Amino acid sequence: MARKKNARQVFTQVEVIDAGAKGKAVAKAPDGRVIFINNAVPGDIVDVQTLKKRKAYFEGSAIHFHRLSPKRTEPVCKHFDSCGGCKWQNMAYKYQLEYKEREVLNNLTRLGKVQIPPTEGITGSKEQYFYRNKMEFSFSDSKWLTLKQIQSGEEITDRNALGFHIPGMWDKILDIDECHLQRDPSNAIRNGIKEFAKANDMAFFNTRNQEGLLRTLMIRTSSTGEVMVLIQFYEDDRAKRELLLNYVKETFTAVTSLLYVINQKGNDTIYDQQVICFAGKDNIFEEMEGLKFKINAKSFYQTNSAQAYELYKITRDFAGLTGNEKVFDLYTGTGTIAQFVARQAKKVIGVEAVPDAIFAARENAQLNGIDNVEFYVGDMKNVFNDVFIATHGKPDVVITDPPRDGMHKDVVAQLLKIGAPKIVYVSCNSATQARDLAMLDEMYAVARVRPVDMFPQTHHVENVVLLTKR
Repeated sequence: MARKKNARQVFTQVEVIDAGAKGKAVAKAPDGRVIFINNAVPGDIVDVQTLKKRKAYFEGSAIHFHRLSPKRTEPVCKHFDSCGGCKWQNMAYKYQLEYKEREVLNNLTRLGKVQIPPTEGITGSKEQYFYRNKMEFSFSDSKWLTLKQIQSGEEITDRNALGFHIPGMWDKILDIDECHLQRDPSNAIRNGIKEFAKANDMAFFNTRNQEGLLRTLMIRTSSTGEVMVLIQFYEDDRAKRELLLNYVKETFTAVTSLLYVINQKGNDTIYDQQVICFAGKDNIFEEMEGLKFKINAKSFYQTNSAQAYELYKITRDFAGLTGNEKVFDLYTGTGTIAQFVARQAKKVIGVEAVPDAIFAARENAQLNGIDNVEFYVGDMKNVFNDVFIATHGKPDVVITDPPRDGMHKDVVAQLLKIGAPKIVYVSCNSATQARDLAMLDEMYAVARVRPVDMFPQTHHVENVVLLTKR
């Protein structure tokens, strides 16, 4: 039953039956409409207060728990209730994997309407915490107050924060004391910088007013043991900037790359900004099967290094290379997959839209002594055309790893036109992958499916599909 409450509804004794999009739990209202719940686990029985009402569904929060699900586990992070970054931290990992695999299979069959073979099982992550190699934090002079802080009645005079954006609120920052996503010395560096900045009267950023000295902090760690720290400043105050940078340099000796940016534009992206090296090198290195990949402040690299290795091994296995194949690597990024498979291929040709990424790909290929790869830059739908095929010939295998939006329809059309014997499709969004597979279905059958969990404690999942020509 339901009762009105300030134009919202409360549904009582609702059983949570599934996990849905964006990590939300799923239940059914008495009228049959779906309820998406932001703080429950499948198996819970709860009272739900609605927050939004749509024609086909409700969105709401559990306000009372009558029964806790056996799939639950105790979150390890003190910020779990407020942060929103690891929404599934209250669900045991084996169930996280089950729901991720189910989501992939549902998307391929329900959205893509393609025939798929039995799954080969999802590849879970050995490390469920401290697996990220890159974290970005924001400074704020008006930190978000949690419900517990508000209810405490204490006067909070220190409103400086260094942490994460509250979901859906671009100007609200939750102060973080301890994060379980990146290994040490990440927490020590972040907390040390925060306390030093406060002790030395350094102004934290105010997003609305666009003022303050300290804007963002990025920390990158690598499998080789190197550490990069980049501090983004808004105000150009040399004395305070150097005071802080020298503190980091002298206190955290594990830092091998200490960088800064002075950014006074409206947003905090650094891709159009000059990155200045204050101490150490301007890069760190990742390593995989003896291959080295140079990572600078603007480089894209998979944020879970160990699991990226598993993803690439599956991709290479699906490609089934014998050493005689010509491989096209579409959306190659910095060429990591291209170089990873190059030893088993005759030639690999990578295409990517970002010039800096292609520059890094060529640099890394030279560093690794790989001479059977070529990289080309340009918008995929424009570069991957008839002239490109006439110049390079038809591939034996195509590997494609597009962004979340999937492949452009013109790219799919060109794949159908050239008809390579195999396509290995790596995706971070199985919904758009399913859409593309539906378009390819006239010529290609799904031969293998292998989801890969790159981001434990979240709903995100990668998926690798092998397509073979009918």
